[in-house]
Amino acid sequence: MKKIGILFGQERSFPQAFIDRVNQKAVKGVTAEFVKIDKVFQAEKPEYAVIIDRISQDVPFYRAYLKNAAMGGTAVINNPFWWSADEKFFNNALAENIGVPVPKTALIPSREHPDDTTDKSFSNLVMPFDWDSIFEYTGFPAYMKPFDGGGWKEVYKLSSKEEFFEKHSETKQTVMMLQEEIIFDEYFRCYCIGGKHVRIMQYEPRNPHHLRYVIDGPKPSDELLKTIEDYTLKLNQYLGYDFNTVEFAVRNGVPIAIDFCNPAPDAGVESVGAENFEWVVETAANYAIEKALAQEFGKDNLTWGSYVKSGATGTPLVATAAKTVVKAKATTQPTAAKAKPEAKVKPKAKATVKKSTK
Repeated sequence: MKKIGILFGQERSFPQAFIDRVNQKAVKGVTAEFVKIDKVFQAEKPEYAVIIDRISQDVPFYRAYLKNAAMGGTAVINNPFWWSADEKFFNNALAENIGVPVPKTALIPSREHPDDTTDKSFSNLVMPFDWDSIFEYTGFPAYMKPFDGGGWKEVYKLSSKEEFFEKHSETKQTVMMLQEEIIFDEYFRCYCIGGKHVRIMQYEPRNPHHLRYVIDGPKPSDELLKTIEDYTLKLNQYLGYDFNTVEFAVRNGVPIAIDFCNPAPDAGVESVGAENFEWVVETAANYAIEKALAQEFGKDNLTWGSYVKSGATGTPLVATAAKTVVKAKATTQPTAAKAKPEAKVKPKAKATVKKSTK
């Protein structure tokens, strides 16, 4: 029997719905449950064929457990080795190299020295930093945020260099990045599962959290949706994420990737809405079953992105990523329908639109 597990923290609606959906499908030889851990021994044979990871970014013990399980053949979603190495500033650099538009972004050293370091630890850092060049590059207003953060924590909108220095002095040991503001006409958040299933959602980040997923703006063009879908697939295939979200701010018709390092994205029905919740539960369940059926203990069953593969094989970074067969479709209907746990919905990319800023 192949066991699919989900590792999670405080969230409740998605983990339970995911387990229920997998088991409702009654696929021969496959079952699902919440991961149970009472001990961890090095190099032990894993209990689970697949684990959906929703919490290890906050719990180092879980991250180490998942790496040990992956060594024995568990297909961990997402790859814990890559997730440990990845961060948002690198993501932007990769996106620019593969042709996905991103905001102008500069890396900023921490205001305070890391623990157990002194001035002598920074022999290669020229001080004062070339602030004028950085401010000219990003312009103002700009956003300052942690280079590896998420969840809108420690994000500052800055209107001048004076305000930058004031806020930067409060960031202590956090390495930050400064990013140009994108004034946009439309904003989208996109789920991507398995590097092939995409759902394009209209999103308003300025609204309260539970009101950000909305569908009351103008219908987006098919051309725009296709571009967003292609960029979403390309980013996730190069990064190697099985389960991720990508956010785009559309400026003058051009979708600009704002945030695409979300390997444990929000999936609660209370925030994403019933229709989006139904899609992500159904698609995640189908993909986890697909991974379980293909999984073999004793082998590497992780997803490795095109970036890592290009380095390992010495091939060009910009090799074309695979195309999906999932089609994007726009809608302007409210996402008020109740989730249907029993429904067998074929995954498809779907859009919902509205204005916003980040």
